[in-house]
Amino acid sequence: MNAIRIAEGVYWVGAIDWNLRNFHGYETEKGSTFNAYLILDEKVTLIDAVKEPFKEEMLARIASVIDPSKIDIVISNHAEPDHSGALPFIKNIAKNVKIYASFGAGVKDLSAYYGDLGYIGVKAGESLSLGKRTLTFVPTPMVHWPDNMVTYMTPENILFSNDAFGQHYASDERLDTECDLPEAYIQARKYYANIVQPYGMQTGKALDALAGLQVDMICPSHGIIWTKHIPEILALYKSWVANEYDDTAIIVYDTMWHSTEAMAHAVESAFLACGLKPRLYNLHFCHNSDIIADAMTAKYIAVGSPTLNNNMMPSVASFLTYFKGLNGNKKKFLAFGSYGWGGQSPDQVFEGLKSPKCEPLLPAIKLAYKPSGEQLAKITADVVQALQNQ
Repeated sequence: MNAIRIAEGVYWVGAIDWNLRNFHGYETEKGSTFNAYLILDEKVTLIDAVKEPFKEEMLARIASVIDPSKIDIVISNHAEPDHSGALPFIKNIAKNVKIYASFGAGVKDLSAYYGDLGYIGVKAGESLSLGKRTLTFVPTPMVHWPDNMVTYMTPENILFSNDAFGQHYASDERLDTECDLPEAYIQARKYYANIVQPYGMQTGKALDALAGLQVDMICPSHGIIWTKHIPEILALYKSWVANEYDDTAIIVYDTMWHSTEAMAHAVESAFLACGLKPRLYNLHFCHNSDIIADAMTAKYIAVGSPTLNNNMMPSVASFLTYFKGLNGNKKKFLAFGSYGWGGQSPDQVFEGLKSPKCEPLLPAIKLAYKPSGEQLAKITADVVQALQNQ
């Protein structure tokens, strides 16, 4: 439980949650970290505080380099409890600590969670001298809450980036030069898709606001710290913010007696025939948050469901709800499904896809009972024709 030095006088003092497997419905199969950073200067400063159950772990790391009661300042970049849960604990230990948060929303949200701990609101461009170092505050509202801000420290040129550039990724390695880098990129993409994606416009504005800064280290609130690979993660964020498509199409479905599954494969054949790379997700086996990471950059989405009790399958309804909240760009879509005597589900899927920035390629595709080879071939032909007409 020792602090980890990341720069002269700057330490990571956060916590590792190896067992976290769900975060707001987002499957975190690699766990996560709750990052906090300690700065030793004339004014001892803590950047963020960990989730409340991990407060003792953070305290032990702080105590390995300094008496925690000597903390003068806490910067709360974001009020969500995984960033701020230990604030009352720190306030109780460091009685005279001053807690800074974004003016308005940050102070309001922290007060709602923890009562009045004497918060000080800071506005865009305001600076705070710690002694040898200076902190400058940059609001980043809706990345991904109204209160979000980032903190920039000179002369080390460290950006404490809050939720931007983060990953739900538990590891003993703290830096991008030490960790499994491909896995870090995978988790950064999944994090953006499931947390930040709906706020791409605001994220773009935040990137613009930071564009003039020399950044030598990015310290996010979750996951590894970026040092050598800052240009790469910035380039990825710019492409995600720009809603750039790739040549993939995703096909999401559930099935009861394999009829809807057969239709999914007929749609797959159409995408393949048009030079696209389809990816199939059976909701019985695939988690919504993993699908969303691939859906983010796909140009096409197809969703299928059999009819169950006059409705689509609950798993499909769940996916559509999740997708509606996170889809960041316009996609072309297909809705399809099989039925016995009711047949309501394809139209319900169609309506569910129509609302989150999506445009139909075809009317809902419906087949009764077990589809024949001829019927499946017609689906493929019809979808190919629709794709070629784009």
